[in-house]
Amino acid sequence: MLPTHTDIGGVRIEPNLVLSPMEGVTDLSFRRLIRQIGGVGLTVTEFVPGAALSRGDKRFMDMVKLDVDERPVAIQLYGRDPGQLAEGARMVQDLGADICDINMGCPSKKVCNNSGGSSLMREPEHAREIVRQVVAAVQIPVTVKMRSGFDVDSRNAPELARVCEGEGAAAITVHWRTRADRYGGLRAVDKIAETVQAVAVPVFANGDVVDVASAESMLRDTGAAGLYVGRGAIADPWVFARIAAWQRGEPEPVVDQAAKHRVILAYVASLRALPSVRPQKEDRFVLGRLKQLAKTFCRRQLEGGRGLERQILHSQTLPEALTAIEAWFQPS
Repeated sequence: MLPTHTDIGGVRIEPNLVLSPMEGVTDLSFRRLIRQIGGVGLTVTEFVPGAALSRGDKRFMDMVKLDVDERPVAIQLYGRDPGQLAEGARMVQDLGADICDINMGCPSKKVCNNSGGSSLMREPEHAREIVRQVVAAVQIPVTVKMRSGFDVDSRNAPELARVCEGEGAAAITVHWRTRADRYGGLRAVDKIAETVQAVAVPVFANGDVVDVASAESMLRDTGAAGLYVGRGAIADPWVFARIAAWQRGEPEPVVDQAAKHRVILAYVASLRALPSVRPQKEDRFVLGRLKQLAKTFCRRQLEGGRGLERQILHSQTLPEALTAIEAWFQPS
């Protein structure tokens, strides 16, 4: 029988489905949208630098704002300096997060060039010191998210997971891709399965979980305790609700055009309501996030939606994009 829930250091994750941290995506508005639709057991913020959080940098403090009812929730940190990450973790705890996650999987040049993210997979002893100091700094569970390795010749996730577990990590997440794969590569989940066998703490599987079929195969092929879903949630915000319904033995939710229309408008309204968005930059910010959603949502969720996608992407202002949306959903 496949698992439907798990615990991370005493924090109940039910269902065992997690909204994966994504830069420029999993802000408060998007996490709120996913939680309102339902089916997600844990949400994770965008990743933020531990050093900036430790000094209370307003820009990054705004990025990790939480809803008062957002439970359970994790804040993800990245960086290289163990002391700065430990200080950042204390801030994570003070902000009310249930879990502090350490990023050892991000493939972006910006993060890796600063010796954070997946570059840490090449330095297991340094990664050990980071986990040791972060765990010692807080009372909340500390987790680590990584890739299967830095490249095809160093797929060391099982070994690094044992290191992290040995220093007190309460759970591990493994994306099947290597850093060299970035967002491509051929599916190979063997290192996730090996990590499950290598450690006693829960292991979550990540990578191309986009629907019920891919969720079921990932759980069966890896033996993971749960799943992280990233880009699949941009294309289909109902993906968690669909998978959770399957786990309960219930039919998938039926999502009609009216529901899809409501979700787009609710997302825009939530973006506009963010306290960190300055009024003079509101339209530009909201339009940028709307375009990001449209790139996958329109083509995946709307029959003939590529036309609307093009209109949104070519819009110069937010009112222009909203007019296109209304015309598409309510044609004259």
